[in-house]
Amino acid sequence: MSESTRTTGGVSRDAPLQGATLAIVQKLWRLCDILRDDGITYQAYVTELTYLLFLKMLAETQREATLPADARWGSLTSRQGEALLTHYRALLLRLGTEGAGTVRTIFTDAQTSLRKPTNLHELVTQIDRLDWYSAKAEGLGDLYEGLLEKNAGEKKSGAGQYFTPRPLIDCMVRLLQPQPGEVVQDPAAGTGGFLVAADRFIKERTDDLFALKTEAEQRFQREEAFRGLELVSDTHRLLLMNLMLHGIGGDLVRGGDAMGPDGEALGAADLILTNPPFGTKKGGGRPARPDFTITADTSNKQLAFLEHVVRALRPGGRAGIVVPDNVLFADGAGRELRRWIMDVADLHTILRLPTGIFYAQAVKTNVLFLRRGPARVSKANTPAVWVYDMRAGQPAYGKMRPLRVEDFTAFETAYGNDPNGAAARDDQGAEGRFRRFSRAEIEARDDNLDIAWLRGSDEAGEDALEEPEDILEAMRLHLARALTEVDALAGAFGEQASLSEAAD
Repeated sequence: MSESTRTTGGVSRDAPLQGATLAIVQKLWRLCDILRDDGITYQAYVTELTYLLFLKMLAETQREATLPADARWGSLTSRQGEALLTHYRALLLRLGTEGAGTVRTIFTDAQTSLRKPTNLHELVTQIDRLDWYSAKAEGLGDLYEGLLEKNAGEKKSGAGQYFTPRPLIDCMVRLLQPQPGEVVQDPAAGTGGFLVAADRFIKERTDDLFALKTEAEQRFQREEAFRGLELVSDTHRLLLMNLMLHGIGGDLVRGGDAMGPDGEALGAADLILTNPPFGTKKGGGRPARPDFTITADTSNKQLAFLEHVVRALRPGGRAGIVVPDNVLFADGAGRELRRWIMDVADLHTILRLPTGIFYAQAVKTNVLFLRRGPARVSKANTPAVWVYDMRAGQPAYGKMRPLRVEDFTAFETAYGNDPNGAAARDDQGAEGRFRRFSRAEIEARDDNLDIAWLRGSDEAGEDALEEPEDILEAMRLHLARALTEVDALAGAFGEQASLSEAAD
């Protein structure tokens, strides 16, 4: 989440968190030790913290007027024992039913996992003692983002399985260059990383929106520019909190399923940035989208999300989407989808990402960069695809060697400064990382875009894992993925059997 010249006094997210913010994140994370006796998981812990931090941050920013007088931070610090826990439970219920706007959404169906009043009192006390003056100076949004990132980095939480590394988000945003007045969409928003990064990129270049000419333009950026969906309710809660702390209106970033009517209702976008979920839809289900023609009969979620991205783009709109390797070589609907995309859009660049950058170590991924063409469908829309191999010969990324901003420098230089990939580029040949493949060459490969030419391109990562927990995690994911595929296959056979019985 690039913030090299932020005008609001916040920390650059191209660099590690600053002193006070980092110290607070570490202190907040250590508080989870208090809750282990209450049987609270890491994910539930962050959700629990969200409720308390929301109330405290409203108090610190003088925005408590949106809350009832007896449902504010001071109502927690003034109580102890069973009276505190009873009041807290009632407070959550009240804000989830009587709150207004974002407050009500954040607290909808909110329940505490805390059972011991002493644990709640300790949390409230420790949060109240933090250095909030310094945290406000460095940016409360950065503090909360740091907490979400810490949670994703903790394997026991399970939150980081497909957590998008911030340096990758920053890279994609810098290359695609979101502009004021554009609708930016993420149909699988998670905790809001792409949306926050796009907002920050725009604010850096508009003097925190003050350089925009009219109040209407400023209001659009604050309230209408960012749209998205998140299926998981607890994650949506974290998402709304993150957007609020960064000054982004969350009314158009809703809870819902992009593979159903909610996705179609998102409308057209100028820019889509997303890392959709990988795997198959549970139970072998298909997208409930009448506008889908290519992936309507597949349970492969990443293929369906890719169709959504292309259909949701306005003519000339651009997108960056993280996809697993199988999207590039899958037969059937996968091959048909790739051909269709290259006919209706300019799929100009593929970045082959190294393994290990996701906490699910075995996952091999890519970023597709594309621009939606005019209404006319033509092979001329994608004259060629440029492929950058960032996978071959790379170090074993993981907890001991996290992904860094500078790891993308060579790729960004090769990509050029045109967001649509139209800058002058050099084909680096068989020994280089960046190569051009004409549409004719791709057709000769039966439209297989899983193109590798450097030695060791698919050997690094898993085989280079050193930490036992990383190796075990990779093994677990292999088994989980295999079981998912077996379930999907069984579902397909079941459907065929039902059709045969019906025919008989």
